[in-house]
Amino acid sequence: MSGWNVERFLGSATGHHQRELLDDGRRHVWVFEVERPALVLGSVQPDHDVDDGAAFAVGVEVVRRRSGGGAVLVEPGAIAWIDLVVPRHDELWHDDVAVAAEWVGEAWTAALAAVDRPGGVVHRGGLVRTALAPVVCFAGTGPGEVLVDGRKVVGISQRRTRAGARFQCSVPLAWDAERHGALLAPGIARVQPGVDPVEAVAELPVLPLEGRTAADVADALLTNLP
Repeated sequence: MSGWNVERFLGSATGHHQRELLDDGRRHVWVFEVERPALVLGSVQPDHDVDDGAAFAVGVEVVRRRSGGGAVLVEPGAIAWIDLVVPRHDELWHDDVAVAAEWVGEAWTAALAAVDRPGGVVHRGGLVRTALAPVVCFAGTGPGEVLVDGRKVVGISQRRTRAGARFQCSVPLAWDAERHGALLAPGIARVQPGVDPVEAVAELPVLPLEGRTAADVADALLTNLP
């Protein structure tokens, strides 16, 4: 790792997502840990994709990020959440959004191998959308994201400003189809009418990094950053 400023934060998903890009010309790694569960919606995802009653009943905060895609369920101990920030004019910056995250995926494949999950493949090209992708982030595959044996391991969303690019990375350590299905039942019904929401989520090709902690994953990525 060369030239990265590493910071670790414990707090709410709302607070983490409101953090602004710094116009300081430096590379940053933000390692986030949430204090309470949150369902994070994509920037343009409809609010009514969420069953608010179900979210309230289980104490899940519903928040919105500034990057696109479907919802990500963020729970303590169940996901590794790491943002990589690079300034414009950095050698890692790329004007083409479709290829800008490829170096991120390459770093993740090396990190996954370091935690005994080899064989990662970086998705190159445009977004591959399924019917559920507008509702559940891990139902689609975007540029730079990483798959192992055809199953998604690393999700990446991207926010770009005049200061630089923020790559928001999530790696599930566990995958709760029942919880996803209950919280996002209205959205799943919107895009796949008549389908059982829990079964729909259970069938997604997601590969959680079971047996590892968020700290394990963060340390592996930090060791393999360019």
